[in-house]
Amino acid sequence: MARVTVEDCVERISNRFELVMLAAKRSREISFGSVLTVDRDNDKNPVCALREIADETISLNDLREELVRGLQKHIEVDEPEEDDEIEMMTAASLANDANMDVAGTTPPPPSSSEGIDYSSDEVLDD
Repeated sequence: MARVTVEDCVERISNRFELVMLAAKRSREISFGSVLTVDRDNDKNPVCALREIADETISLNDLREELVRGLQKHIEVDEPEEDDEIEMMTAASLANDANMDVAGTTPPPPSSSEGIDYSSDEVLDD
């Protein structure tokens, strides 16, 4: 029965390698408890998966997307939108300007009563 099922599936999915990948994916889903869309008839999970593909009782596009998503190693992260980037840059420049204002002020000279002498210029050799 499996041979006839494979021949029926090739009419739906012309690439045999893709057929194997999709049938294996669906077979694993069935093994993990996914609901069958065809009668089991004492068949094993791979045969049931092939029968589902041949009878078109499952969405092949959804199965393809799930397969690709499962094989991805790098998941794309949504980048911030342009408005968010502009807001972040503006906030950073404002914070930088605030730091410049604080850093631009000179501290008052210490009073002479503290005993610190800034008049001698000592040079340290590296």
